[in-house]
Parts: sequence; C-alpha cells; structure tokens
Amino acid sequence: MTLPLNMKRPDRNRPEPLWHQAEQALRTLIADGTWPDGTQLPNEAKLSEMLGVSRITIRHALRNLEESGLLRREHGRGTFVRSSTVIAGVRGLTSFTQEMAERGLVVGSRVLEMCQMPADTEISDALDIRENEPVIKIRRLRAGNNQPVGIQTAYLPAGRVAGILDISEPMLSLYDILRNRFGIVPRVAREIYRVGTVSAEDAGLLEVEAGSPAFIVRRITSDGNGPFEFTISTMRGDRYEIRSKLHL
Repeated sequence: MTLPLNMKRPDRNRPEPLWHQAEQALRTLIADGTWPDGTQLPNEAKLSEMLGVSRITIRHALRNLEESGLLRREHGRGTFVRSSTVIAGVRGLTSFTQEMAERGLVVGSRVLEMCQMPADTEISDALDIRENEPVIKIRRLRAGNNQPVGIQTAYLPAGRVAGILDISEPMLSLYDILRNRFGIVPRVAREIYRVGTVSAEDAGLLEVEAGSPAFIVRRITSDGNGPFEFTISTMRGDRYEIRSKLHL
C-alpha cells in the first residue's frame, strides 16, 4: 500500500507521545474516508515503516483504536476498519426491563435526575413539539445482576405526564408507569445505534474508564397520538449486545 497523501507522520520534536501521534494519524485516515469501512490495514511492520515509528508504538495505537470501536482485529486475517454506525435488527418493542429479563438478568435502576426543563432543538424535533416547550427529564443508571450496564436519559412531553414528578415508586420500568398511570401504550419505536465512548461524567457510574467503548442509542417511541419519549442511552460495550434473528 502506498503512503496516503494525507498521512501525517509523527514528529519526535513534538511533546505528544509518538503512539498518540500515530493513533491520530490513523484516526484521520478513517474519519476522512481514505480508509473506508471494511478496509484492511497494512500489517504492523508496514505501518511502522510508513509512519517511521517502532512496532510497539504502532501496536499501542492500534489497540487504542480497537478499544474506541474504530477497528476490529481478526485472528489470522488482520486488522480492519470497523463501521461506526450499527442499526439494530428487527425485534419487538421492549423496555430495558424486558430485555434484561429475556437475558435472565435481574434488572436494577437508580434515578440520577428527574426534573422539568425546556426542550432544546434536538428534543423538540424528536418529540414533535415546539422548542422550549416543557419536558420531563428522567436520567437513570440501569443495571443487570447488580452490574452497571448503561445510563438512560428519557425526555417526555410534560403535558402528557402531568404529576409524574410526584411518583415515589421505584422506576424499574418507565413503560409500565406510563401505561398504568397515564394510559400511554407504546406502538412503535425507532432506534439508532452508533459506536461511541463513555464520557467522563458517566465513567464513574458505569465503573469504567472515560473513553471506554459504548453503544450510544437514540430512541423515539410513539403511541397513537405521536412521539411520547425520546431517550439517549450510553450502554457499556462489554455488557450490552445487539442481537438479531435472521430468516431466509
């Protein structure tokens, strides 16, 4: 493989570690499409020659990119650029509580924040309401078998869930509360998954290091009256899976 024109070789006179510079050089080639999804990278020896650094430095950079979800290593085949966008396969409309039950795990939930706030542009677009219209924000730490799995932040139109801030019962399943208290029954949901990393804010709660791989999930759920829930979730990459059943 010839040296890409936009590949920036590490500079030993710069203060940043060589492995960091090598990682950024490779990350740029992935981000700008020079190496698109599925591209097989040159082997460590070739990358070492291309970037002018040791194989140990290259190995460090590749490991970081793999942990960030940008690369995948296949034993005996090599290292490939991994797609950063994953769309979940078709499945039933389930809550987190149902998902954990289906996997044989005991669900846990802790409310981290629950308040009313004005909807920003992203929230208003998702819920099909006016910007700055009041919404209820519910941020929860979700667990399975007492192990943290993810952090979910749900936004609900305040007008459809009047009095929800006064509920004192544990919020294991938000959908059960919406169904039983407000007559809101989900009919359809749209989810988008992408590979991301755990923020510094969430790292301690999820018991991982900041920057650890994660699924970032955006979900809009609707009933017969339109969207009633917009949820943004950060799910630990090592404790959450996307499962699909395929048929001929």
